[in-house]
Amino acid sequence: MKRLLISALFITVLWISQFCSAAFAQEKQQGSGGNSLSSPSGLTGAGAGGEVTTAAKPGEADGPGNPVLRGQGRPLYRLRPSDVVEVTFTLSPEFNQTLTVQPDGYVNLKDAGMVPAQDLTIMDFRDAVRQAYLGYLHDPQVAVALKDFEHPFFIVGGEVGRPGKYELRSDTTVAEAVQIAGGLTSQAKHSQVVLFRRVDNGLVETRLLNLKKMLKENGLKEDAHLRPGDMVFVPQNAISKLARFITRPGASMYVNPAQF
Repeated sequence: MKRLLISALFITVLWISQFCSAAFAQEKQQGSGGNSLSSPSGLTGAGAGGEVTTAAKPGEADGPGNPVLRGQGRPLYRLRPSDVVEVTFTLSPEFNQTLTVQPDGYVNLKDAGMVPAQDLTIMDFRDAVRQAYLGYLHDPQVAVALKDFEHPFFIVGGEVGRPGKYELRSDTTVAEAVQIAGGLTSQAKHSQVVLFRRVDNGLVETRLLNLKKMLKENGLKEDAHLRPGDMVFVPQNAISKLARFITRPGASMYVNPAQF
């Protein structure tokens, strides 16, 4: 009986020793990354196969830059004919000058001659001026400021009180443009008001608007909003046919240049 009790006790001690050894080995294996569990969030910690996922760097959460903001930067202003720029030299004020972009797109720099300016940004034009004076000055320090430019405008012609060219200072519709231009005359055919919108340098898109119906039915929500350079023409007689796209010379026949 005593021998049986000693045998049972020895078996129990042996079983406990084997259990502890197995538990210790498993714990050691987990500590070395052999079978670690991944984080429920998936942002930090060890993933399956021992790969570590780290948090993204600020500003790089979706690759290079934020795709939501990418491409939404405003384009820089580019010089146009009749724009006025002021050019100043930090170390050579005798070369300071105020220039107007000519119709051909060039400006005439003092002593340096003609330099292209049209379609250049202010920074690009500054670099062009600096390059032009490298033969006259050592390391010219140039600053350029835009002093005046052509403001956004619209044109109203035909049967209105004051046909002409007006500044587009705020959101303006065709009906509002007609009122700004002095309103309709008694001979106006305002059921066929034409909106001309430039597509490119040689093509103009046309749109017929029934201003009479919009005003009568209070349907101004259908009124078109103007864009810079738009032209509104109020005819005296009905227009039988009007193509959707016409050339710019074809559009100019609707407005008398002497009005401007």
